[in-house]
Amino acid sequence: MSTVLGIDLGTQSLKVVFYDGDLRRVVASESAPLSLDQDGSGRAEQRVAWWVEGLHKAMLAVDPEIRRSATAIGVSGQQHGLVALDRDGHALFPVKLWCDTTCAAECDEIMANLGGEAACIDKLGNPILPGYTAGKIRWFRKYDPENYARMVRVLLPHDYLNFYLTGQAGMEFGDASGTGFFDVRRRAWSDEVLRAIDPDRDLRDCLPPLFLSDEPIGTLRASVAQQLGLPAGIPVSVGGGDNMMGAIGTGNVVPGTITMSLGTSGTLYAFSDQPRVDPEGRIAAFCSSNDGWLPLLCTMNCTVSTEWMRRLFSLDIDAFEAHIAKADCGAGGVLTLPFFHGERTPNLPKAKGCLLGLDGDNGKPENLLRSAVEGATFSLFAGIEILTSLGCSTREIVLTGGGARSATWRQIVADIGNLPVTVLDQSEGAAMGAALQALGLLAGVRGDAFAALVRDHLSRNEPLCCTPNDSAVDIYRDLFAEYRKAVALAIDLYR
Repeated sequence: MSTVLGIDLGTQSLKVVFYDGDLRRVVASESAPLSLDQDGSGRAEQRVAWWVEGLHKAMLAVDPEIRRSATAIGVSGQQHGLVALDRDGHALFPVKLWCDTTCAAECDEIMANLGGEAACIDKLGNPILPGYTAGKIRWFRKYDPENYARMVRVLLPHDYLNFYLTGQAGMEFGDASGTGFFDVRRRAWSDEVLRAIDPDRDLRDCLPPLFLSDEPIGTLRASVAQQLGLPAGIPVSVGGGDNMMGAIGTGNVVPGTITMSLGTSGTLYAFSDQPRVDPEGRIAAFCSSNDGWLPLLCTMNCTVSTEWMRRLFSLDIDAFEAHIAKADCGAGGVLTLPFFHGERTPNLPKAKGCLLGLDGDNGKPENLLRSAVEGATFSLFAGIEILTSLGCSTREIVLTGGGARSATWRQIVADIGNLPVTVLDQSEGAAMGAALQALGLLAGVRGDAFAALVRDHLSRNEPLCCTPNDSAVDIYRDLFAEYRKAVALAIDLYR
């Protein structure tokens, strides 16, 4: 048996998968929970030691024979976190994560130094958001100057695992594009932004070399191999951020596919063969980890709204599914604006959830429940409209996340979008993408050849795939127009 190992460093857990390319299946999958140090101030931190411990725990749960079969490794990781290392490779500070918002003021300072948000988008392709790495570096400089002065290397979370595995430091274009100091059009660091972060030192000296998607970051160190039960010296691919590896793991490696994740938040991304920059800053204009670009956007309330409604009626998942299947398209005229936690698309951080269209006849549980699903889906398709307005093509939607397990929700997505919906047999997402990148490294392929390899190793779960229902498409076309009108009212109310 010969396998490739995919590792996905998430926020809540670390996952490993061993994929057998000959059998076309995952032969082992394990995960380990990760602690999160978070409080009401907006601080959200982890320690690199927790990641290493999680990796060891997940790996040692895998059968030793399977571990010995690994021939290459790929690593995916949560984006944006600041890993600041000293000259001995030790972390100087707990890792401030993507969800840490304590550096919002520092982001504003950097953008002000550059001439404002619009100027920042013009220079980088993106505004500098509180989740990005740039503000965290400036925060570190301001609040811990002694340790900041000792910083000689800046890495991102997945880069740190690569560093642990190989002893080599490096970054790749996809994850680098989420730092807030990477020009996505030129695919290069921005010296101007680095000076805006810290005018007193050359931060470029702290940045590792950039690697192409088909290059190895290094080979597995013998000491680590012995501890993990893996063969020493096997190659480690450059890896990427979890969104970029998720794109590979869902076959989103050529134009025309939209990956839609129906999780707590909703996420959309599409591969592009050219940069897609929004002057209004509504999307993250990232690079992909396979030689292209990956414009991405999020909604803050996807299963948030459906779970809120499900709990309101004290229903289990099966009963929830039965209720939404029972209701007609359009939920009897009930329309939900699912902005329960504020919203990012549109940018309404103070918005609240709204129920519209209620009358004396339609206030039935099945209508209210279905309206939550439809509202969350309308919100995502408003995001797809932004992507298509920027030139992204859409031929199919690949669904992932917990909501994709609902047959009714899958059909609603197909009907609202008038697009075929694909669900894959492989549900490992980013970890699978990392494994496929490692497989591509062994095969020595990139570009179109890598895209062909990905398509060859992913398969459709045909019973779960669906196509649009023409009559429902017509109904939802009109209802989507009503949704847009309702959003306009919410903008007036909550902006």
